[in-house]
Amino acid sequence: MTQVNIELQELALQLFQQQFQRSAELVCHAPGRVNLIGDHTDYNDGFVLPAAINYGTTIAASAREDKVIKVYAHDCEQQTNEFNLTEIVFDQQMMWSNYVRGTLQALMKKYPEINGANLVVTGNVPQGAGLSSSASFEIAILKAFSQLYQLDLNGVNAALIGQQAENNFVGCNCGIMDQLISALGQQGHAMLLDCKDLSFENAPIPDDLTLFIVNSKVKRGLVDSAYNLRRQQCEQVAKYFGVSALREVTIEQLNSAKEQLEPVLFKRARHVISENSRALATFKALKNNDMATISVAMRASHISLRDDFEVTTKEMDGLVDMIDGVLGSKGGVRMTGGGFGGCVVALVPTALVEQVKQVVNNNYEKEFGLKPSIYYCTATQGAFR
Repeated sequence: MTQVNIELQELALQLFQQQFQRSAELVCHAPGRVNLIGDHTDYNDGFVLPAAINYGTTIAASAREDKVIKVYAHDCEQQTNEFNLTEIVFDQQMMWSNYVRGTLQALMKKYPEINGANLVVTGNVPQGAGLSSSASFEIAILKAFSQLYQLDLNGVNAALIGQQAENNFVGCNCGIMDQLISALGQQGHAMLLDCKDLSFENAPIPDDLTLFIVNSKVKRGLVDSAYNLRRQQCEQVAKYFGVSALREVTIEQLNSAKEQLEPVLFKRARHVISENSRALATFKALKNNDMATISVAMRASHISLRDDFEVTTKEMDGLVDMIDGVLGSKGGVRMTGGGFGGCVVALVPTALVEQVKQVVNNNYEKEFGLKPSIYYCTATQGAFR
């Protein structure tokens, strides 16, 4: 566990004592994630290449003998929420509590016998930045309950329950990637996940590379944004081809149907199909420590997300250009996450980290009027590993 996460653990235990006048029975942690490549492919049954990062959600917990859930969320404005497991309803006033409510409702379909709990939640994943604070939150809740009640819950099932909560209760049609990497990420590695059958392989991230993440500070809200529209557009193209998802469509098939498809639908599908190829190529290049190939793939991914999927912003495009100007073929950079704001991710050789940081700090605020936040990340262990 990194120093930062030890500090979170100590804070959670201390807050639990203050809130509930007793010691917590346990404390657990689930990481956020950054996706190196493969965006908007997950809900199309495609390939993604995320890594769990050393920023996440920590929960201190103790079991209760009744069905009441009492939660104290240290990082939220309205910090306390209480509800009963026998009557879980959506809370319009305290939106963060719906991640707890939805996750436990989904968990109870598999384990109806669980009782309530006292929970203290704290974390350091920047919210709304595209580093998956919500999946980290869901997986931390599931880890806490699996330990409190000795549930035989594995990482894949936990990920599916977290996804179900987000899709059916919170109302964001996310794929499985965020929850699965938070549950099963491997330290020092990126995970190539096949979102069709949930099989995965890991590739080591070379020691001399830093996961350099810059928050553009352009706020995004996936539930309210065009994310769900993009998903519908992809489904329309899959339906046209008579397949369950765009994973089943080749670039040749798509090109041959160009005249029959609306131009915007063609572009959306072209992004997804080409992004799958780039994710596979990047995984192979990572295994071979082939930075030049990774650099080309990440740049092409960003351009595709900008022009074909139209989910970048001028600020994110600017950040990518600045960083790319320093890295050239020695590293890679692209937007990451759902888009419409959030973060860019770069694989930066240790020797160039300071230079990249200076370029961002010297130019970004001047050009766009927003102060960026920079995170130096390492690939860390998932909660259910």
